Amino acid sequence: MHAQRRPWIVGVSGASGTPYAAAVIRGLLDAGEHVDLVVSRAARLTILDETGIAFRDAHWRGDLATWLGLAAGKDPGAVAGLDRVEYWAAGDLAAGPSSGSYPAKGMAVVPASTAAVAGIALGLSKDLLQRTADVTVKERRPLVVVPRETPFTGTTLRHLVRLDDAGAVVLPASPAFYAGASDVQRLVDFVAGKVLDVLGVPHTLFRRWEGELGAARRAEAAEATQATDAARSSVPGPVGPAEAAGPVGTVPP
Repeated sequence: MHAQRRPWIVGVSGASGTPYAAAVIRGLLDAGEHVDLVVSRAARLTILDETGIAFRDAHWRGDLATWLGLAAGKDPGAVAGLDRVEYWAAGDLAAGPSSGSYPAKGMAVVPASTAAVAGIALGLSKDLLQRTADVTVKERRPLVVVPRETPFTGTTLRHLVRLDDAGAVVLPASPAFYAGASDVQRLVDFVAGKVLDVLGVPHTLFRRWEGELGAARRAEAAEATQATDAARSSVPGPVGPAEAAGPVGTVPP
């Protein structure tokens, strides 16, 4: 491993909300960061259910490119940014991130299932995701946990408080609507952007509040108008009589 490589670790658990994980990974790569990815076994089922993508350990690079929407028919090895991603199987408890000496910047667990929350809060280390989160806490590195399930039981709330007491940031997947809500992806990007804010990673995933009511709504309307105008300008106009007849001196077919 290159001596200068210090990745952010993204752990994806089995809770619904895998688009949040994809948005966080894209945001980290767009910022030029290195990423270590851990996808739990339950998360693979959720990714398949929510996206139709079968995420496989042996073909993770191509599956990741498809999941992030980066493939576009290209060789996954040629997709920009994927060379900065390292993948670790969830059952590999001897993987690099399982040790405190591994040079990671911190970790985001997104989405975080109640099982993952409990495992991290209680230090169970049942798989690599939980072990890596435990290491992140003990090394006093940034840890962001993004629970999505609702409502919470008292047990889950106590686990979340325990994580907060340990220094983690509990960041529920609760999008704000002031930053734009014309489509679901904007709401997903808001949550992903808040995760990156906590990690200190710059991004442009959402429009920040500037004290002006309706600013995002007006910006969305302007974008929609521009898109409509661009679509109209790309449509060929009606064929005139001279064009239909062909060049001068020729006989129309």
